[in-house]
Amino acid sequence: MRIPSIALAATVAAQALLLLLAGAEAGDEQNRRVVVYTSVDRVFSEPVLREAGERLGLVVVGVYDTEETKSTGLVNRLIAKKDNPDGDIFWSGDPARAVLLKSKGVTVAYDSPAAQEIPDAFKDSERHWIGFSARSRVLLVNTKLVPEGQEPRSIFDLTDSKWKGKVGIANPLFGTTSFHVSALFGALGDARARQWLDALKANGVQVVSSNGEVKRQVAGGQVALGLTDSDDAAEAIKDGQPVRVAFLDQSALGSDKPLGTLVIPNTLSLIKGGPNPDGARRVFDFLLSSDVQRMLAESCAQVPLQVGVAAPPGVLSLDQIVPMKTDYARAAEHLERLLPMLNEWAEKK
Repeated sequence: MRIPSIALAATVAAQALLLLLAGAEAGDEQNRRVVVYTSVDRVFSEPVLREAGERLGLVVVGVYDTEETKSTGLVNRLIAKKDNPDGDIFWSGDPARAVLLKSKGVTVAYDSPAAQEIPDAFKDSERHWIGFSARSRVLLVNTKLVPEGQEPRSIFDLTDSKWKGKVGIANPLFGTTSFHVSALFGALGDARARQWLDALKANGVQVVSSNGEVKRQVAGGQVALGLTDSDDAAEAIKDGQPVRVAFLDQSALGSDKPLGTLVIPNTLSLIKGGPNPDGARRVFDFLLSSDVQRMLAESCAQVPLQVGVAAPPGVLSLDQIVPMKTDYARAAEHLERLLPMLNEWAEKK
């Protein structure tokens, strides 16, 4: 049976309208899509990005990396895509990669109004990155293997023969461990920092894949002590593992001032030429908010850096420790220079 011409025209028009609406819907979703590259553990960052999408009416997509190569793999991808970026924001677990991306021309300055209450010490002077929540480097101690009060008090104590083969550390080529080492080179100078690294290796330090693996090995008793991040330590304590935390270098050691504990802020950077700059700025501002800093404090014991945002019970605040004085940009510059040496050190038996 032939369809009357009027009915046929109506059918064609309806199909065209459906295609038009579908295209408009797809285009609208594309306009609402913000892509966030992040090296922060997915279990902690994904709920924050989901909240950002719900609050802002945007489609916020996270791009994650493996624990073993976090930050490094993401940074290499962002550099490779510099001329045709597919991401809008880089949320890093430390400032080193943000500094590197700035030097490579991957990021653009953005002085977010949401950062006014964050101290300038945690911001790039040109606002290519802004810090908003922080972890600290701690010593995780197995309570069954190390009696209370007998744990090391300094990173230099880890090279004592008493702890031979009993200390764990993540591969210094990746993540916050690499930033910790580069900060130590900045604070101690090349000669003293390299001497410490070599003494650590000579004392049988166990180099494992990640900070999370350090946590697991200390909790399981494969090693008695391990350098890791405060959020990993908090997770082990929350899970009821036989561990406690020690903050190293809190008193003077042969000088008038202690070395202190390294504080490592998360950082946000806006990617130059990203596909959705307007949406990216909205997400950027939200991630700097006090609400997000509270979320991270509660979920993974990160220290709020915004003035007036109180840490919940059991979460460290900056006034409770002696922090290491750190030039974050300088530490990042050290890191790029040190990577070949750290690779050699990590492979050395």
